[in-house]
Amino acid sequence: MDDFAELLDRLSLTASRNGKLTLVRDYLRSTPDPDRGWALAALTGELSFTAARPAMIRAAIEARVDPLLFRWSYDFVGDLAETAALIWPANPDRRPNRPPSLAEAIEALSATRRSEAPALIAFWMDSLGPKARWAFLKLMTGALRVGLSARLARTAAAGLRADGSVEASDIEELWQGLEPPYVELFAWLEGRGDRPAADAPGRFRPVMLATPLDATGDLGWITPEAFLAEWKWDGIRVQAVREGGAARLWTRTGDEISAAFPDLMAHLPDEAALDGELVVLRDGAVAPFGDLQQRLNRKAASAALIATHPAGLVAYDLLAQEGEDLRPLPLAIRRDRLERLIAAAGEPRLRLSPAVPFRDADHLAELRLTPDVGAAAEGLMLKRLDAPYVGGRPRGPWFKWKRDPHLIDAVMMYAQRGHGRRSSFHSDFTFGVWTADGALSPVGKAYFGFTDEELARLDRFVRDNTTERFGPVRAVRADREAGLVLEIAFEGLQRSSRHKSGVAMRFPRINRIRWDKPPGEADTLDAVLALLEALERDGGRLDGRR
Repeated sequence: MDDFAELLDRLSLTASRNGKLTLVRDYLRSTPDPDRGWALAALTGELSFTAARPAMIRAAIEARVDPLLFRWSYDFVGDLAETAALIWPANPDRRPNRPPSLAEAIEALSATRRSEAPALIAFWMDSLGPKARWAFLKLMTGALRVGLSARLARTAAAGLRADGSVEASDIEELWQGLEPPYVELFAWLEGRGDRPAADAPGRFRPVMLATPLDATGDLGWITPEAFLAEWKWDGIRVQAVREGGAARLWTRTGDEISAAFPDLMAHLPDEAALDGELVVLRDGAVAPFGDLQQRLNRKAASAALIATHPAGLVAYDLLAQEGEDLRPLPLAIRRDRLERLIAAAGEPRLRLSPAVPFRDADHLAELRLTPDVGAAAEGLMLKRLDAPYVGGRPRGPWFKWKRDPHLIDAVMMYAQRGHGRRSSFHSDFTFGVWTADGALSPVGKAYFGFTDEELARLDRFVRDNTTERFGPVRAVRADREAGLVLEIAFEGLQRSSRHKSGVAMRFPRINRIRWDKPPGEADTLDAVLALLEALERDGGRLDGRR
């Protein structure tokens, strides 16, 4: 457990991708089974424990430490696990002769019922040192927050292969058929065993991703003879698979969401694996992303929601059919077979993503600004007709050419500390625009779009201009004479009765920090509402910028 805690601690303090890869690879190489397998499961989000809740952790601490001191400490640190690990009183009498292993911690968490969770928390907190306590609580709550994606963890595992012949996509291909602690996987990676089987019915295939198109240079190489152009539909990327009696709907990260979309699952074609975009299809047209949001992040959907927000699939690609792996074939062949499959299915919930006819790159640039499908598209996809389907983001076969984001100038109103390595900085910012009566109305929240140096300067501004505190949240000075203007980029707007301003932004992020601009010159709510009305009139076809 101590070694796993050290790994998490160093990961949380390491910003470099290569640095994180080295840390995980070295840990997996030096740690014996089954601990390293359980660690890989934790790093890839494969572990979930339901017995304990954060409220139990707080209650256990407040039974041993002055509650006010704990709340002040939590407010300062900003992370429950870190606060609890540091403030928990030492109990040498409960410390075991040897440090418990990660496998023992996993076994204890898996076997504990909710009524037993408070005693479990107390026992393990007494048994561990501060750093290991922190790791145990992170493990128990499932919130590691060490800046490591599941794919990066699998990339590190692939690095165990001495000859370099294994990629992350090779492990992803096997992943759905594996179970922690992955003893057979490590045996294969270290040359001590055979490759695990990769034929689990309904399995997830590594997703092929596109590279953003750099449109500043010569684009003459984009020709209709070499590329297929499609709309970049504004939904979420999924794989829809029905094979061997198993039907699954996977997100691009390999999370299964089948149970939330039974209306789509009932109409998938047999013995096929489709790559496409999950959308709401209404009256034969793709609805805006806001409609799909009503169905996301739910374990199940009610009959009423299914009726008003029917799910559909806009199919991009055919990855497998009748047991044949089609991914090595050129896109032109896969596309032809996909067209025939969709036509034979005759199912309104399944739509082929239509090809966008174009003459040259200049013509594509015009189409990108005025899509004939309105807000349902956020740009264009360009795919080489001779390209196989390869997991990951290979540069060259696929490109995405998104429309420019919209921009407004808003005033920072509130700031909240972040998590992980940002726990000491105010990194989550609520911003607003001016109303007709001279007040600020919040219109969104952003927590990325700035460098580490800019984050440090933003944090200093928050600390120097705090007017009120609400736990981990600070109100900052924001009036027409003093305040900080943030240039906010966002993909779209929609009406929202849940927000006081009446609008909600799609993917807001900080585009630029306007240290030079007086807050009184920031945008108004009337201007934001005017943009929303213009988007609604134009069917979402307005390009971004101001």
